[in-house]
Amino acid sequence: MTIIESVQVTPGTAAGRGADDLRPEHMFSRNGEQIRVQVHTIDDPTDGGYVLVFGEPGPQPLVRVHSRCLYGDALGSDDCDCGPELARSMDLIQAEGAGVLVYLEQEGRGAGLIWKAIGYRTSERFDLDTFDSYERLGLEPDTRRYEVVAKTLLDLGLHQVRLLTNNPDKVRALTEQGIAVEVIPLAIRLDTERGRRYLDAKVRRRKHMIPGDFAPWAPLYTPAPAAQAPPTAPDRPWWRRWPRFGGQG
Repeated sequence: MTIIESVQVTPGTAAGRGADDLRPEHMFSRNGEQIRVQVHTIDDPTDGGYVLVFGEPGPQPLVRVHSRCLYGDALGSDDCDCGPELARSMDLIQAEGAGVLVYLEQEGRGAGLIWKAIGYRTSERFDLDTFDSYERLGLEPDTRRYEVVAKTLLDLGLHQVRLLTNNPDKVRALTEQGIAVEVIPLAIRLDTERGRRYLDAKVRRRKHMIPGDFAPWAPLYTPAPAAQAPPTAPDRPWWRRWPRFGGQG
């Protein structure tokens, strides 16, 4: 796993430009508020994606690890919690003024959009949840892995995070790599019948915690003492330690 710049520079593109000119960093506006964002890519053939660093995060930032969902993220589907979870995570990051969004190319729990659509059709035809429909189609219910995310966060010098998630698989992957995780569940309500059945299936099949007044699995992941990170220069916080064009460290 490597972290690379999100802009692929073709021959001649960067002629006469310094490294600072090619940094993928800019102001981002949402809900009438502005925040600075840096965008970088995670290079992995199956679980890659993007890391968006908002503001100037501290040593234990808010982190959302999010799998792409076209229906929920972009189209506003009422039948899954992906869009609301992403929106709520961004609300919290903006309210704090800093945080990290890891956006992974894992559409359809790793199966892709076409198989996801076929899975929905199978669910409709046979009255199955999407996990059962995947199995009926000969697919794994969920092929997503998060080890690459843990390694990415460690590469950035992050040994403690406040993870915005209801998914114990994400928590487990980070803690097994030595990251101290404080779980911040996301309370999401879906009002459609399909949406409610989907949330129920996530609890039954993948042990997700859909928060009400308490988080039953979160105490299992009480942060352990974090490994001591190597000292860094005070003028180079972790979120600035990215590879740069032009040989800049």
